[in-house]
Amino acid sequence: MPSTPSPRTTSHEADHAPPVLPRTSIGVAAFSTVVEWYDFTLYLYMTTVLSRVFFGPGASSVLTTLAVFAIAYVMRPLGALVFGHIGDRLGRRKVMLASMSVMTAAMLVTALLPTREQLGSTAGVLLLLLRCVMGFSVGGEYTGVMAYLVEGAPPRRRGLIASLASAASEVGALLAVGVAALTTATMSRPALDAWGWRIPFLVGALLAAGTLIARSTLQESPAFEELQRTRATDRAPLRRTLRTRRPALYRTFTISALGSITYYVGITYVPTYLTSVGGVAESDALWLSTVASAAVIAVTPLAGTLADRIGRRPTLVVFGILSLVLPVSMFAFMTHGHAATALTGAVVLALVAGGVSAVGASSTPEQFPVSGRLSGLAVATVATTVFGGFTPYLSQALIESTGWKLVPGVMVAAVALLALPVLWRLPETAPTRLARAGR
Repeated sequence: MPSTPSPRTTSHEADHAPPVLPRTSIGVAAFSTVVEWYDFTLYLYMTTVLSRVFFGPGASSVLTTLAVFAIAYVMRPLGALVFGHIGDRLGRRKVMLASMSVMTAAMLVTALLPTREQLGSTAGVLLLLLRCVMGFSVGGEYTGVMAYLVEGAPPRRRGLIASLASAASEVGALLAVGVAALTTATMSRPALDAWGWRIPFLVGALLAAGTLIARSTLQESPAFEELQRTRATDRAPLRRTLRTRRPALYRTFTISALGSITYYVGITYVPTYLTSVGGVAESDALWLSTVASAAVIAVTPLAGTLADRIGRRPTLVVFGILSLVLPVSMFAFMTHGHAATALTGAVVLALVAGGVSAVGASSTPEQFPVSGRLSGLAVATVATTVFGGFTPYLSQALIESTGWKLVPGVMVAAVALLALPVLWRLPETAPTRLARAGR
C-alpha cells in the first residue's frame, strides 16, 4: 500500500505542482458560488412567506418550513459523496458543471410550483422534493469549487483566493436578502402570497443559468491534470480516504461544524429570529440582515489574507474563541426590540461566521491529497448537515418549547467550546508559514 501523505506534505504540493490556473478560470470559479448561497439563504430569508404559501397560517407552519430545509440538507452528504467520487475520478470541472445544471433546473421549477391554495398539501410535498434535489446538487458544489481553487491558486495566496469564493457566497446571500427585502417591502401581503414570492426564485434561476454558461469556459485543475497524466487517480478514493485519512477527517469535520453553526445560526437564521422572537417586522429584519451580509463580504478577504500571513491554525483559534464568547450576548442584543442593538448583534455574529468560513475554505481542502480531496471533503459535509441544516429548525423548536430566547447563542458557544481543542492542535498547512519554518 502506498504511504499516505500528511497535511504538511500536501501543503507542499505547490512546490512541485503544475502551473496555476489562469485568472479567468479562478475568477469564474470563485465568484460562481454566488448561486448556491443565493438559493439556500433565500429560502431561509423567505421562511415566513413560504410557510403561509405552502403550509398555511399559524406558528407551526414556520417550524414546518424550517423542517423542510433541514430534511433537504440530509441529501447534501449523499450528493457530496456522489459528486466527490466523480470529481476525484473524472475531474473538478465536470463536477462543477453537473451540479450547476441540476441547481438551475431545480430553481426554475421551484419558481413555478403550485401553492397550497392551488394544490392543497401536495404543494408542500413538492417543495420538499425540490429542496432535496437542491440539497443533493449543492453537495458537490462548494467542495468542488474549494478544491479547484486550492489546487489552481498561487500557493502563497491560497487563503485569500479561497476566501474570495466564501465572500462570493455571501454576495449571493446579500443578493438574496436584498431581493427578498425589496419584494416583501414593495408588495402587499395578498400579492406577495399569491405570486410575488416567485420573483426571487426566478431571479435565482436566471443567475444559475448565467453561471452555468460561464463555467463552461473553465479549464481543468492543473493538479488533477497532473494526476491523470501520471495515471495516479484512485479507483476508490472514498474507501482509501476513510481507511487512511481519519485524523484529517476529524479535523475537517470540526472546522466544518464550527463554520456551519456560526453561519446558519449566526447569519441565515437571524431574520427568522428577529421576526419571531425580537418582534421585528419581516421587511426590517431582512434589511438588517442585508447590512450584516455586507459586513461579511468585507471581513472575508481580510480573514483569508490573515490566514496566509500568520497561518490557518492561529486564525482559526482566534475566530473559535470569538465564537465561544460572543454569540449569547449578541442574541440577547437582538431581543431588545431596538434597531441599533439588533443591528449590532446581527453584524457581530456575521463577522465571526464570515471569518470562520473564510479560513475554512482553504484549510479544509489542504487536509487531503489531490487524489482523494473531494471524497474527504464529502465526508465532512455531514457536519454541515448536522450543524448547518438542522440548527435553524432546532433553534426555533427549542425556543418555542422552552421559551428561552438565548438558545441559539448557547448552541454556537457549545460547538465552539468543543472545537477549540481540535483547532489548537491543528497542523499548520499554510504554504507561507511552512516555508518560513523550513519545512
